Amino acid sequence: MMTVEDIVNSIDRLSIEDQEKLFEIVRQRRIEQQEAEILASRRELKEAIADGTAKKGNVRDLITDLLGDNDASCLE
Repeated sequence: MMTVEDIVNSIDRLSIEDQEKLFEIVRQRRIEQQEAEILASRRELKEAIADGTAKKGNVRDLITDLLGDNDASCLE
């Protein structure tokens, strides 16, 4: 298995043009990964809404839900 240092050293040996191509490929793949993560989150949310397990509210509601009624009194 290659270490990060091995990879960086390999990149250093590439031409500037090839480095630019590589960086663009990596950037594009990262964008695709982020899009896939967003789509997965969207699917999960739609399922939670359909199942009735999604919760709605404001920040105070979220904190109360996370901390419980007694601990959320510190917000007042």
